Amino acid sequence: MDYANAFGIEFRSTRETAHEGAAARSVSGSRHYDTQADDLWDALTNPERISRWFLPISGDLRLGGRYQLEGHAGGKITRCDPASALDASWEYGDNTSWVMVRLVPESDGTRLTLEHVMLKDDAGEAHWKLYGPGATGVGWELSFLALDYHLTNNGAKIIPKESEAWMVSANGKTFLRKSAKSWGDAHIASGEAEVIARNMAESTSKFYTGE
Repeated sequence: MDYANAFGIEFRSTRETAHEGAAARSVSGSRHYDTQADDLWDALTNPERISRWFLPISGDLRLGGRYQLEGHAGGKITRCDPASALDASWEYGDNTSWVMVRLVPESDGTRLTLEHVMLKDDAGEAHWKLYGPGATGVGWELSFLALDYHLTNNGAKIIPKESEAWMVSANGKTFLRKSAKSWGDAHIASGEAEVIARNMAESTSKFYTGE
């Protein structure tokens, strides 16, 4: 996996919002993929394909069912419109947030937009003040990149050891720094003070690169 000029997300945004009447924050990213909506939907919802580019998944993968990503988040599927929309809770440890995925045909392919909504609560406030939207955003950006690798290499499987080696390589660290900076730019565009957003982005960059 040698993505010297890799990019994960094309457009990034963050905003203040609400979830079921509670104050929340939203982190969103979108990217065009050169495949039809049916194929992209299959890559996002077929357990065998999900394990190739993301994580092994188990559970009752239908509307109202629960899923579990191996060693990571689980939750409940709350919307499932084939080749169009997928919503689910994102339960990790004692924290619950929500992920919404939308697919829209665009040119010769499909635009994927993912929005991750988190409550503005005391438990997550310290984390946000340190890292801002980048902590969540960079993580999803890596997933967007892995999905691109899967789609453009005939359904290839990401090899964990190769992925880990790329993450600590010069190319990998360049990708992570650029991603963190771009999320800082999106944060500034949302109205955050530049000095605060830049400091958060720098903290995110150091976290992901181990510097």
